[in-house]
Amino acid sequence: MFTNEYTIALAGNPNTGKSTLFNVLTGLRQHTGNWPGKTVVHAEGFFTYNNNRYKMIDLPGTYSLYSNSADEEVARDFIIFEKPDVTIVVLDATALERNLNLALQVLEMTSSVIVCVNLMDEAKKKGIRIDTEKLAATLGVPVVPISARNKEGIDTLLKTIDSMVRGKIKTNPIAVRYSPEIEQCIEKLIPRVKEVIGDAYPARWVALRLLDGDMSLLQALQQQPLPSVKEVSIYACHDTAKSV
Repeated sequence: MFTNEYTIALAGNPNTGKSTLFNVLTGLRQHTGNWPGKTVVHAEGFFTYNNNRYKMIDLPGTYSLYSNSADEEVARDFIIFEKPDVTIVVLDATALERNLNLALQVLEMTSSVIVCVNLMDEAKKKGIRIDTEKLAATLGVPVVPISARNKEGIDTLLKTIDSMVRGKIKTNPIAVRYSPEIEQCIEKLIPRVKEVIGDAYPARWVALRLLDGDMSLLQALQQQPLPSVKEVSIYACHDTAKSV
């Protein structure tokens, strides 16, 4: 009998070694299918560590979470609606700047994040040095360097996951600041958003998506059991966003 069971989401750009890490952690204890109503592959597996059991969901590889494709919608919806205990964002150490875009988007959605810098062996071959401690201080979440295919850094990653689910790690994710005009619009929208969703979802992130005209998110929110604080449609927030 396990002490607790936790859910981990595994996110990352394509070709970052995300699925390799998934296989290393879950081994043969995994199965695949399709996400409900989607043609997108759903892969989940299990592993145990320190008397806890983990279900790991390998999200589709995406470059963003802006619902431009079915893959992006699946990844976005799982993180925001299923609220995994930990979201691991896998980055390619040889293309860090490009990969950080997705990491910053995830950090706007949840604070329970571990950034995993993979392919450190390839970076070393190319003469690339990454100060993971400085990166962690900047992002406000743990950063763990690994080489998944060589199984290097896996123990450190497991210990970090264990510490996070036990509440031993307090994160303070970096808040991306936008232009003054956008920030003013966000501030106007947040109270309106909170009227509808309360504290169910991060209001700042929802406001950003409304400003971007993300109709897919609006439809997804309509299907969620939102708190009935007021009988106000989430679409009213969208109208407010268009007016600001």
